[in-house]
Amino acid sequence: MTSRQDTRSHSGGLVIAGTRSGCGKTLTTLGLAAALRGRGLEVQGFKVGPDFIDPTHLAAVSGRPVHNLDGWILRQEVVLELFHRFAADADVCLVEGVMGLFDGASGTTEEGSTAQMAKWLGLPVILVVDARSQGRSAAALVRGFVEFDPDLSLAGVVFTQVGGANHVELLREAMATSLPHVTCLGFLPRRPDLCLPSRHLGLHMAEELSHGSTLGCALATWIEQSMDLERLLLLSRQVETRAGLTDPWEESAAAVPGSRFKPRCSGSSEKPGSVDTERELEAPVRLGVARDRAFCFFYPENLRLLEQAGAQVVFFSPIADAELPEGVQGLFLGGGYPELYAQGLAANTAMHRAVRRAAGAGMPIYAECGGMMYLQSELQDGEGKAHPMVGLFAGRARMCDRFQALGYRKIELLTNCLLGPAGTQLRGHEFHYSRIDGHPGFAPTPAFWVEDRRGRRSCAGYQWSSVLASYVHVHFGSHSPAAKAFITACHRWAATTNQRI
Repeated sequence: MTSRQDTRSHSGGLVIAGTRSGCGKTLTTLGLAAALRGRGLEVQGFKVGPDFIDPTHLAAVSGRPVHNLDGWILRQEVVLELFHRFAADADVCLVEGVMGLFDGASGTTEEGSTAQMAKWLGLPVILVVDARSQGRSAAALVRGFVEFDPDLSLAGVVFTQVGGANHVELLREAMATSLPHVTCLGFLPRRPDLCLPSRHLGLHMAEELSHGSTLGCALATWIEQSMDLERLLLLSRQVETRAGLTDPWEESAAAVPGSRFKPRCSGSSEKPGSVDTERELEAPVRLGVARDRAFCFFYPENLRLLEQAGAQVVFFSPIADAELPEGVQGLFLGGGYPELYAQGLAANTAMHRAVRRAAGAGMPIYAECGGMMYLQSELQDGEGKAHPMVGLFAGRARMCDRFQALGYRKIELLTNCLLGPAGTQLRGHEFHYSRIDGHPGFAPTPAFWVEDRRGRRSCAGYQWSSVLASYVHVHFGSHSPAAKAFITACHRWAATTNQRI
């Protein structure tokens, strides 16, 4: 009899989890992507959690955009639709976990964790373990992860920071004795030369590293010489259906014809990426999106949702460009590292004037974190030096020695604004080392309520005329009508003023 799996036509996937942050799962994931791509396979990467930086490295190695999958910010049906849409033409998918396997939004539930995502996707979990200074104890550590959640199937383990042949043999013996059913997929030797530099918000962005291609080749060799890739690929095709969970590859009316992965859409009858009749009758909004070394934190899905809502995204550089792109009808200033490039941002006074002119004309402007810092009167860098910024808000963005906010955020709009009517709820996260100090008499209108994971609420954000800014990185996938609301505001402004800046 032909098995159910034999009758399916889909590519493989793996969740690369870790015992903790810093155990080597990012380098392992990058090495796997490089090695598999070197074998001629199309590799699609994903990242669990809200991180902006790690995906840039996986994208550079895989040659494909990498998308965030977050079980706290996004609903399950949104995650599955996103995953299947971009996995459809891949040979293998690599989903890099966040922190430790069971770490998420709280200490009491799996919400937002890698374990939750593995269950949602139905993919095998490969656990990355830092074996430095451990022998039999490493097996005890793995046993704890295997037994912690009976509903999660851990398919294999990879040891990093392995000291040599004797260390490998010790680890093999310990695993064979204690956990013979767990497959040992590799023993990656210590390689101090294989590293990614980091700073206050995490790793350096991939495009900042001149040795990127060289590192990718070295990582591929590291993996090829120390891991059982054939067995790993075999495991990647073992899709499990667990009790209470729907099979992610189940045929549905929304399946993409001919795809290896079968997409799962939410209740809407609209196919992903389709355009409604009303939008076909409208000219696209030219949306200026700041993107350069200073502004580099964007979810690709956010830009896609804005395009689906009717935007024509046009990138510009607040560092290098003297003017906004011709004919833009709205601006999106994302996060990034304005503090590292404050001198260049301050020197470009022509761009300051262009942004102030657009705001004065009522053009919709949405800014997040670094983008909001750019709109203040000045930015004080890590060395205490003040740099003049755009000046839409009379505040000072000041860098501090440690982070000022970190964690998931629920937001509720206090008034009708660019992202929708009052009461609209969205989700996102905050992570920043700066704070905003107000000048005397500075009292901006708060934009929304913000609630942290402990349920503590506070007013946050800045609103002035058609400008909305806050520290929260919002994921439009948590409430897709917000993207439509923003683009509709741009349409309305263009129609009312009959002008473009």
